[in-house]
Amino acid sequence: MKGLVIKNTGSWYTVLLDDGQTADYKIKGNFRLKGIRSTNPVAVGDRVTIAEGWITAIEDRRNYIIRKSSNLSKQSHIIAANVDQAFLIVTVNYPETSTTFIDRFLASAEAYRVPVVLVFNKRDLLTEEELHYQDMMMQLYDTVGYHCVSVSATTGHGVEELKKLMGGKITLFSGHSGVGKSTLINRLVPGVSLRTAEISDAHNTGMHTTTFSEMISLSPQGDGCEGWLIDTPGIKGFGTFDMEPEELTSYFKEIFHFSKDCRFSNCTHTHEPGCAVLKAVENHYIAASRYQSYLSMMQDKDENKYREAY
Repeated sequence: MKGLVIKNTGSWYTVLLDDGQTADYKIKGNFRLKGIRSTNPVAVGDRVTIAEGWITAIEDRRNYIIRKSSNLSKQSHIIAANVDQAFLIVTVNYPETSTTFIDRFLASAEAYRVPVVLVFNKRDLLTEEELHYQDMMMQLYDTVGYHCVSVSATTGHGVEELKKLMGGKITLFSGHSGVGKSTLINRLVPGVSLRTAEISDAHNTGMHTTTFSEMISLSPQGDGCEGWLIDTPGIKGFGTFDMEPEELTSYFKEIFHFSKDCRFSNCTHTHEPGCAVLKAVENHYIAASRYQSYLSMMQDKDENKYREAY
């Protein structure tokens, strides 16, 4: 039998079988993804083979989102597989999502060919000054080439636009704890009733309410024919995994664009004479925040450690 993994609890995997039935299974054997050591060899979104009550094989993935495991620096954690797009839920306050975190997620998604929409939530809570800052951030990422949507999970502002973007697709939802993923999903999929929690006033940070990854059908019949939404636990930091420094340029769209004019083909865009990227940063064609994110990711390989990005 074959099926789709729609839930991962850490020890059991819920599989939607091709005959329409769902059942829980464990994995059999030592699964590995092309030599990459992973904390979760089977991910939500995987197509799998079931034999004698076990998951025995995984079909080739067309893409996936991966990050470095926070407690085991040499292992990875696959957030989801076989997705059409990712919605990164961010907030400029309550809590604040840093541009470093955003850029690390975007670069990882570029590496594994996953289109990203940046969803700026909680606009109803923002002051006029914060709204202006959000508009500036949206303009920055829109200029780079990322679709940005301003929403309020509480009031429903912008939710209809998200529904249109999700139609017929498999959409991964990710972001820090506390950015309102569960509230937004409850608004998008009436009746799903995900648990939500208040923001910690002391630290302006979120508290985990989702403890495992799960695919939620957008179809009233639950068959997923109108699309799927993948809910994932909030992530604190985004350690990049298995990226070589020389590849990194291509994961930042605007840096890659200007790098073609560098004097040296192996330019690292950090100190070389005739570097078109450094000139573009100096002339504000590349945002300083994006360039700093690029530099921080260049350092990852040398430090060989998980870096939290706030």
